[in-house]
Amino acid sequence: MKSLNFFIALLSLLSLATITKSQDPSYLYHSCSNDTTYTRNSTFQTNLILLLFSLLSDAPRNNLNGFYNSSIGLDPDDVYGMFLCRGDVDKNTCQICVALAAKEAIQRCPVQKVVVLWYDLCLLRYSNRAFFATMDQDPGVFMFKSDQNIADEPERFNRLVATTMNYTVTQATIATSGGKKFAVGEYFTKSPNLYSLAQCTPDLSSSDCNRCLRIAISILPSCCSQRPGVSILYPSCNVRYETFKFYNITTVAAKPPPPPPSPLTRPKGKGHVSIIVIVAIVISIAVSMVLFCMGFSFLRRRARKNRVSLPEKDDGDEISTVESLQFDLSSIEAATNNFSPDNKLGEGGFGEVYKGKLPNGQQIAVKRLSKYSGQGAAEFNNEVLLIAKLQHRNLVRLLGFCLQGAEKILVYEFVPNKSLDHFLFGLTFLNQYFACDAS
Repeated sequence: MKSLNFFIALLSLLSLATITKSQDPSYLYHSCSNDTTYTRNSTFQTNLILLLFSLLSDAPRNNLNGFYNSSIGLDPDDVYGMFLCRGDVDKNTCQICVALAAKEAIQRCPVQKVVVLWYDLCLLRYSNRAFFATMDQDPGVFMFKSDQNIADEPERFNRLVATTMNYTVTQATIATSGGKKFAVGEYFTKSPNLYSLAQCTPDLSSSDCNRCLRIAISILPSCCSQRPGVSILYPSCNVRYETFKFYNITTVAAKPPPPPPSPLTRPKGKGHVSIIVIVAIVISIAVSMVLFCMGFSFLRRRARKNRVSLPEKDDGDEISTVESLQFDLSSIEAATNNFSPDNKLGEGGFGEVYKGKLPNGQQIAVKRLSKYSGQGAAEFNNEVLLIAKLQHRNLVRLLGFCLQGAEKILVYEFVPNKSLDHFLFGLTFLNQYFACDAS
């Protein structure tokens, strides 16, 4: 018992001798389980005192990243301990914080074997079980001032917290400077500004560090919505944000760059696209898309209308459907004497043209398209309607068509005074027209 009191007195002297030279650490929270205890003046207590002395004496010489762990003794009296100082504090401040935490831990947890104690500048932990390089989130605690809330645009503030904490966690996970898994961020908005921090114990793998921090920030919406400052503390990691600067940024090896600009944040510095420019671009794109959709819908409705009905012909007859233009193949075969060579007027790359005569005595010109054409039945029907729609006094008049099996046939009025070129080549521009319209 005397050795324990002597150790506490020594810790008090150490902290008081140097506290005026450094930042004053603030006690936050502690946890000590009554499930496992030790007896006073036992071997475990002796090992615990030796371990704490080791953390305080050896750490300043060996510690390069604010972290140190060690173990003393043999089972069942072995003790494992470690400390983690916040990544922005110097060695002197770190040692003071660890001394205060050791004194506080022994006073608050005098016989408990499993202890975790948090200060704002450091974490002290010891146990009778090995926990090095293991992610632990038990116990865990979140802290905020219950009498404070964000009143101005709270939802916007919550989104800003989510964005900045996600970015800071990512930076802490990939941080390699000095072996620290630590990152801070400064994000400036119209009001208020936001300052964030994320840290893991350096003995964790990057994946375990990321998992620990992600779990920590995932509870922010449910526990701490609209709070201007929050700390979430685990044995293996911790996160914090405030609306004031709570860390010493000048001692951080590399300040992480701000996240990509968005409507929620306005990063500090030059060379970034302003929110007004981004909004203008987004609105321009949105208006263009709306106009495009309106134009496309208008053209599509007009195309549907054209497929359903056709304009009146000069002689008063009305062509309203594809069926009204359709001829039977047998009728065309009878009119052309079964496509007799004697009735053949000519041919071209599109097919052959025959002269024919309908039962009512009307003479016709039959354009028999090549069977190797890749044109489908639906396309052919639409093209017939378009050709019929384009009736003009200077064009050979379309009387109808036949689409039966592999046969694709156009039936025109026969004009004796027109040359064969009108049948073979004069309609080429029509084929080009309806081919483009169908596309």
